[in-house]
Amino acid sequence: MNFEATQRPDPAVPLTGDATEADLATVTRNTSVYVYEAPVRLWHWINAAAILVLCVTGYLIGSPLPSVDMGEATHQFLFGYIRFAHFAAAMIMTVGFFGRIYWAFVGNSHSRQLFRLPIWNRRWWSEVVDEAKWYAFLKKRPKKYVGHNPLAQIAMFFFMTLGMSFMILTGFAIYAEAEGYGSLLDQVFGPLRDLVGGSHVMHQLHHLGMWAIVVFVMIHIYAAIREDIMSRQSMVSTIISGTRTFKDDDPT
Repeated sequence: MNFEATQRPDPAVPLTGDATEADLATVTRNTSVYVYEAPVRLWHWINAAAILVLCVTGYLIGSPLPSVDMGEATHQFLFGYIRFAHFAAAMIMTVGFFGRIYWAFVGNSHSRQLFRLPIWNRRWWSEVVDEAKWYAFLKKRPKKYVGHNPLAQIAMFFFMTLGMSFMILTGFAIYAEAEGYGSLLDQVFGPLRDLVGGSHVMHQLHHLGMWAIVVFVMIHIYAAIREDIMSRQSMVSTIISGTRTFKDDDPT
């Protein structure tokens, strides 16, 4: 498909989610569109690094390493460093998440896709089904989207927006215990801990949330690389440069 030769909006580039008429008009004239602004891209990579640290250290906190014979216990602080890295990454992820929420208000239309789903849009649902068929190898050619495709938008909303909110809340509820009962953090997050049935249940929920994010990250990386190769539109490079590039359809 030659976007430069297109004289009208092409149905292969659906106007869904938060895409604007200006986005579609741009696609009809060029083979690339500027999608993700610098703050969004910066957040993506900082958040990815924070999640990596959180998952590794979180696993080690839940399943500690065997004791290392280094003399007196007072001479080693390995577990303390692991906990510090976990808490530091958690603070970075939390601040970054609030910054990402702020940018959803001041950024372009694509910065808002992460936080809401157009569930009342009948066409959007039909495209969700269409994308599911594409991922299941039941279609030969996918549609091309300026922002997230509908299926990716659902995954990002549930695993990132809701998932990160869940991990932040449960994480701070656990952290509040170390601050002591009656502390400010305990007064804010303690009721949540009591609501789910106590500290042990809260730890288990937080741990399960970690594994859910690990599964999401694996699927996310697979889908991004798969789409980069098969859908004839850039994915991985887009979150680096911010520009989505569309390739001509393979005539075969």
